[in-house]
Amino acid sequence: MRNSAITPGRAAEAMLDREADELDRILREEAITPLFQPIVDAGCQGIFGYEALSRGPSGSPLHSPVTLFDTARLTGRLVELDLLCRRLAIEAFAALDLPGRLFLNVMPTSLLEEDFREGLTRAFLAGVGLSPERVVIELTEHLPIHDYALMRQAVDHYRRMGFQVALDDLGAGYSSLRHWAELRPDFVKIDRHFVQEVDRDPGKGQFLHSLLEVSRSLGCRVIAEGIETAGEQRCLWGMNCRLMQGYHFARPAQQPPRRLEHPAPTPTAVSGGVGVGGTAAALCRHLAPVVQGTPVPEVVARFRDDPELRCLAVLDAEQRPVGVVRQHAFLSLFTNPFSHALHARQPIDAVMDRRMRVAEASMPLEALSRHITGATQGAQDDFVIVDADGRYRGLGLVVDLLREITALQVRSARQANPLTGLPGNEAINDALAARLADGGAFVAVYADLDRFKAFNDAYGYVQGDQVILALGRLLKEVVGEAGFVGHVGGDDFMLVLEPEGARASCETILARFARFVPGFYDAAARPGGGSGGPDRRESGVPRMSLSLAAFPVPGNAGLTAREVANVLAELKGQAKRQAGNSLFVERRGAGVMR
Repeated sequence: MRNSAITPGRAAEAMLDREADELDRILREEAITPLFQPIVDAGCQGIFGYEALSRGPSGSPLHSPVTLFDTARLTGRLVELDLLCRRLAIEAFAALDLPGRLFLNVMPTSLLEEDFREGLTRAFLAGVGLSPERVVIELTEHLPIHDYALMRQAVDHYRRMGFQVALDDLGAGYSSLRHWAELRPDFVKIDRHFVQEVDRDPGKGQFLHSLLEVSRSLGCRVIAEGIETAGEQRCLWGMNCRLMQGYHFARPAQQPPRRLEHPAPTPTAVSGGVGVGGTAAALCRHLAPVVQGTPVPEVVARFRDDPELRCLAVLDAEQRPVGVVRQHAFLSLFTNPFSHALHARQPIDAVMDRRMRVAEASMPLEALSRHITGATQGAQDDFVIVDADGRYRGLGLVVDLLREITALQVRSARQANPLTGLPGNEAINDALAARLADGGAFVAVYADLDRFKAFNDAYGYVQGDQVILALGRLLKEVVGEAGFVGHVGGDDFMLVLEPEGARASCETILARFARFVPGFYDAAARPGGGSGGPDRRESGVPRMSLSLAAFPVPGNAGLTAREVANVLAELKGQAKRQAGNSLFVERRGAGVMR
């Protein structure tokens, strides 16, 4: 009997035929579901925008976007699918009235297709009343692109249309630093590989720190993708990475959240930093804005009637800022006799500066200061202050920010412990009170050295101070800028941590302390390098250990800072009764510590 088995080649052709038929049905019925995943701005504790993602019908072999777009590419229908996904995403974004920017995925190779037509994206936006300024074109590479001229063509094309541009998955697949350096995008998205477990991998942390430094020098913004844990979030926030995206905040959804459900920890005082301070709302000056379409001569009159006026915000119909008009640059347009005739009939949109700094009113002053001073351009410019929905509240002056930051630094220095430079008791009380007033859950940890007095008596105060300094540095390194480290005095410290990852941070502190403390004892008196049990004596001196007492404070606990301190004092005694380096966690009526 003759073998009638289907060859692998024919099976593949048959499968492609079935998938081509399914794609034809999807395109004909417009059976694409747009999903949106928020991109959060940790600095202003709000949502910066949403990435639009597309899915085929549930249960379809083309449900996955990878299979869907691969089939479209193989059957020559890539542009048709790409444009359908764009249009449906734009219509859904507008129908949901989502705040912030819309990030649209676009493949650069679609510009080379025969049926590519210029200007359709702008037409889709005009159909729903969205401005191109609210859209970021995210250039995505599923295949290797070595043609830098094509990438440049894509970037130039979309910028001419009024869009900002992002490069996707930097460091993964076929993207490269060369793309970044040559194309100078407005945003770069860091591949999730470099974000996952960054809080536990120093190598990844150093890599991301370097990328953030490069981004500042190139004048673009970094978006960290794939954040799944609070530890990753805290670590990135400690590096001053503001824009983040991942399952930790929200999964892609047809109706995504409009507000941030897992806010980034508010940065509090660490050594050399600013103490617990206010927010951008304290800097708000309520200056009447102008709206899009205002004739240029009216704005000229505003500045000439008020010589002290330095800047005006330009708002759209929804009271959201779209640009600013700066006095010096604006009035310099009218330095020759022909300028008035040239600009007399123009709306302010034609000459306003679209490059502006925006701060949400709830943004901490410390974060705002880092955002302003970390920029390579425009650090001296004033900034626009908005509410949680991105609507205009007023303007902030850099000189006011500097004045407030200086006052906070003076206060922080006055309250700091003279040995470690860490915040002292007054700042610790302020930090606890601020977290309790905020109403969110947190973990308060008391750290105390055991047998420190015996070491101090045997080795002297100078060596004792070195132990205190080393412990302070260790606590700062592990906690980072996302948490709080205070020095109560002597060998006692206070930590304020987020519940997610707090236990891992405490265990890391104990493990690292156990490794470095033997080095403070005389080497000659430490057989085998000084390893031993918890009561090991080094040259007749009992070895120091570290006790951590943790109180997971639940949300809306109704406690005062003094009451939290009293609980910790009780827990401290129980922690010190445990042998060796130890962690004691209060469980009676307490919150969660993970």
